[in-house]
Amino acid sequence: MDERATYRGVAELLAAARAGLSRLSPEQAAEAVAAGALIVDIRPVWQRAAEGEIAGSIIVERNHLEWRLDPGSDARLDCAVPGQRWVVTCSQGYTSSLAAAALNSIGVPASDLAGGVQAWRAAGLPLVTGPSRIDQVVAPASLLDFGDLGGPDVEHEAAH
Repeated sequence: MDERATYRGVAELLAAARAGLSRLSPEQAAEAVAAGALIVDIRPVWQRAAEGEIAGSIIVERNHLEWRLDPGSDARLDCAVPGQRWVVTCSQGYTSSLAAAALNSIGVPASDLAGGVQAWRAAGLPLVTGPSRIDQVVAPASLLDFGDLGGPDVEHEAAH
């Protein structure tokens, strides 16, 4: 028998997702990056254009996230290696909680940025003008050298 968790609405789903996460403040996220974590920005292009982007983050829209960050996926990014820690961000920290929980459920270590990019801005941390291309590191690239993040089949979207 397949026993799946069910929730009485999105608020309960979000609470369950967050119960399994160690959510990070903007300052904690910056410290995690300094210790080797990578920030993945899952916002759509229109939000990144309006709100800016965190320099050094990797752009992966939500609908490709699990395929791009799962080390066992044929559509993974080159930086998606076993044990890589990820900090997921969105605009306000709602979608990123659900996305981080999904990553953890497939064995990809992830947390999220509490309050999202808006909290990052409110904390006085720098943003750069967006939007950057999907599956790319946000400029200025001189801040971090991730090498070739393209991974297999980035130019020809994976069938996921």
